[in-house]
Amino acid sequence: MKKNFLFSGLAAALMMGSANQAFAYPMYAQQGYENPREATGRIVCANCHLAQKPVDIEVPQAVLPDSVFEAVVKIPYDQQVKQVLGNGKKGGLNVGAVLILPEGFQVAPPERMSAETKEKVGKLYFQPYSDDKKNILIVGPVPGKKYSEMTFPILAPDPAKDKDVNFLTYPIYLGGNRGRGQIYPDGTKSNNTVYNAVAAGTVSALNPTEKGVDLIIEKTEGGSVTQAIPTGPEVIVAIGQKVTLDQPVTNNPNVGGFGQAETEFVLQSPARIYGYLAFVVSVITLFSASFANNKDCCFFKEDFLIEEIFSPPLIIGQDIVALTVSSSNSSIVAL
Repeated sequence: MKKNFLFSGLAAALMMGSANQAFAYPMYAQQGYENPREATGRIVCANCHLAQKPVDIEVPQAVLPDSVFEAVVKIPYDQQVKQVLGNGKKGGLNVGAVLILPEGFQVAPPERMSAETKEKVGKLYFQPYSDDKKNILIVGPVPGKKYSEMTFPILAPDPAKDKDVNFLTYPIYLGGNRGRGQIYPDGTKSNNTVYNAVAAGTVSALNPTEKGVDLIIEKTEGGSVTQAIPTGPEVIVAIGQKVTLDQPVTNNPNVGGFGQAETEFVLQSPARIYGYLAFVVSVITLFSASFANNKDCCFFKEDFLIEEIFSPPLIIGQDIVALTVSSSNSSIVAL
């Protein structure tokens, strides 16, 4: 649902630290959408960033309640390429991301982060999408050469304190872009996209201006039309050339793009972990005693190996573990 108001703009820059400051601005999506993810799953940033590029996200397989974990976002691109800037000059690419967490999850406060996590985060500033959507985090634009890989510090909620949160498998959705967009929120084109002929006819003039080039087309049905081409895209038609309606009259200078990815994790109950470990210890003790008293008991024989998993695997941190018992040993193994 679109909001009925607009933010005042992108003027205010929020920052952390004193040296090598990285700035974070409100995303354009905030101006018009209460939720950046549509019912179809599409993230609205794709409305302005038209090219598709890959992104990736890594999170632990399981996290504990009231704990801090890291979501690593990767926005890869060729860092040798340059993009068209707003003034028409060439410069490095910036990157930005929106991370949509389950409700109840939010960015971890500095006092909850470890020294290692703080070092990975660096000078990034993570801003909630809105006051009532603290589970949606945005960052950027920031320099791509430094932040093509970002670490989001996430604080997991505690179901014992928040009755709306349960020990379940939860999804995380990522939208990430590199480079400037092609369309502004009001629907107008930026100078980082291709321009097409606004009429069919013949190019009669290419007049340089302070802001780019005025392309004049003598229309087939009579009369003429002037099309302003901003500085940035390169004009690829010549005077005297015939053009058709919507034919590209410039190259496409865009070298960036937007991508989406999603993953999931388990909010794990500590009670299940403790219970599982107690079960493991009791089973190991039981079978160790059985082997010591009677090596030929039950179905364990010295001349062959039998392995049995006694309960479903349990996710602890980033490992899946299961109990294995054999005639030669009993152990907990990572799967």
